[in-house]
This record gives sequence, structure tokens and C-alpha cells, in this order.
Amino acid sequence: MTAVVEPPVARLAALPGVSTASRVAAQAERARATGRVLPVVPALAGLLPGAGLRRGSTVAVHGGTSLLLALLASPTDSGSWAAVVGLPSLGLAAAAEYGVDLARVALVPRPGAELPAVVVALLDGVDLVAVQADTLQPSVARRLSARARHRGAVLLSVGAWPGADVELSCRREPWSGTAEGYGHLRSRRVLVRAHGRGAAARPLTAELAMPSLDGELTSLVPTPSLREATA
Repeated sequence: MTAVVEPPVARLAALPGVSTASRVAAQAERARATGRVLPVVPALAGLLPGAGLRRGSTVAVHGGTSLLLALLASPTDSGSWAAVVGLPSLGLAAAAEYGVDLARVALVPRPGAELPAVVVALLDGVDLVAVQADTLQPSVARRLSARARHRGAVLLSVGAWPGADVELSCRREPWSGTAEGYGHLRSRRVLVRAHGRGAAARPLTAELAMPSLDGELTSLVPTPSLREATA
């Protein structure tokens, strides 16, 4: 008897808790942008090769989810589709404040042992897939990166990822906004460092407000806002 192998998206749709993922993947396939680089907010553009997220690349994000949300904002706002896998505590209100179009984001908060299969299926039809990397074996992570390259998707790792094309790390400074011991926390200074392979081999840093007083992610240093990292 010949075994019948279901396509990846069909396998994903059959998993508990992701009943809408097949619809999201189908719409994403039709709406997939033709360019090779997905846009990012201007404050982050200078840190990335090509001033954006190159299709087929893997980007590892360190230092919390704020930077991840900032990376998802411009692509989803410009029509790309994204998925977030294995991050049950992701704040949707915070995502919206950073400019993420929640109508273009599929959430798979608890994939369990099916996480690799879920990521593979999403890479086949979604522009960006963000995944919690803690539980993945290095060999599995490398296979997922290879899948992203083959499908022209962007793989965003929350945490270390073997062989990542770009590593973005975020160092936070104290909040501002309080005066004389009271008031509202309004803005926070962060130092974002980028390094990686190929075009990203030269380390760069940028001082940003995340968020700034107007709620956006902005540079704290007048252009040019980037400098070569010394560490």
C-alpha cells in the first residue's frame, strides 16, 4: 500500500489550536511581495543588509520581544503575513502599539512537540515566521533555516540560533518619564547591536528609543545614527 503524505499546510491545519492557519497561509501565498527584502522601520534599517529583512535569511533576536515586535511592524503594515510560534506570553496590545497589523499575524502559542512541523508548514506560505528557539536541537534549527532559504521566507528566532545570518541584541537602559519620584513611564533608551555573516559581518550599533515619547521606535542620534561596534 502506498502511503499518502499530506502537504505541509494541510498537516498544520489539522493540529489543535491552529484551525485558521491554512486560511492565513493561502492568503499569504497570494499576497506575497515580489521584492527580495521586506521593509523595517527606519530606525532599524541601517543595521540590516539591504536596509531590511532579506528573504531566505534567519535573524536571531536577543534581549526581549520588543525588538521582535519592531521587526514585524513594517512588513505586516505593508501587506506581508507573519506567524509567531511558541510564544504564549506575547502581548498583542504591545504588538499593536509597535505598529504590527494583527490581522496579518497567525499565532501558534503552544505547538508542543509539533513545533518543527508547524514552522515548516508556515515557512511554505508565510513571509515571516518568528519562533522561540529554546527547545530546538541545532540540527533541527539548521534544517528550518534551509527551509526558509528555499521558500524565500524570513525566519526570526527569539534567542540564539545556530548559523543565523544576522544577530540583533538589545541592551536596555532605565525608563524615563518620572519626575521627583512620580509620573508615567514614557520612553526607554536601548542600544541595539547587529552582527552576522557576509554583508552583516561588520558589527554596528544604534541608540534607539523603544518606544519614544510619541510611541514610535526612533533613533536617538542624528544621522548618521549608526556606528561600528567596538565590542
